[in-house]
Amino acid sequence: MAGTGAEGLPIALLRRIASVRPAPAAGERCEMCGEPIPDEHQHVVDIESHAMMCTCRPCYLLFTDSTAHLRYRSVPDRYLSFPDFELGPGQWDELEIPVGLAFFFRSSKLDRTVAFYPGPAGATESELPLVAWDAALARNPALSVAAPDTEALLIRGPGPDRLQADCHLVPVDACYELVGHLRRVWRGFDGGQEARGQLTEFFEKVSRRSKPVYEDNRGHDGGSVSVPGVRGASGVLGVPGGQP
Repeated sequence: MAGTGAEGLPIALLRRIASVRPAPAAGERCEMCGEPIPDEHQHVVDIESHAMMCTCRPCYLLFTDSTAHLRYRSVPDRYLSFPDFELGPGQWDELEIPVGLAFFFRSSKLDRTVAFYPGPAGATESELPLVAWDAALARNPALSVAAPDTEALLIRGPGPDRLQADCHLVPVDACYELVGHLRRVWRGFDGGQEARGQLTEFFEKVSRRSKPVYEDNRGHDGGSVSVPGVRGASGVLGVPGGQP
């Protein structure tokens, strides 16, 4: 019969079927190769723009060599705490962070430390006073263990329940994830009760995962991390990335 194609179907119907694109696969995909990835996946950082990219495991492994001269770096899954960290209200104020939380990392592209704090607009960059930052690093050289671009020093400033700030080294993508969660619930200037609750819960999880960093392991449990040549009882904000 005229006007029919395979198995007698009308040609118009065959054309319509051919023109319909298949529905995209559900779930996330690797932003490098396009392969499907699970909800829990790893990231690489574009060190030019600091943008995060979701990746599959094979693509992630391509960028784990921190000595290679590449545009991308894989974000490690390392959590550390600094039990000897000291940063009182006066030192925190000198850093000119308008809220009680910030994360700091060293940018390879800018060749300096950058600082961000949460708010209703997401992650906001702070004009970090270099003199105050250098003084903080001098008091706490242990913070130099953080890798540039991929690891951040997450600092919670002094508050009603603590005289000193506390500091953790975390993957930089964890900081952006935290800021994203806080943005959705942020109220007022300081974030409000719900944001403070989420922040407390986040730090509890980080504390459970973190290994403590000391000058050495004497007098501490075997799960701590030794940093030879670093005095233990000083501390201030941390900067991921090595050099100040």
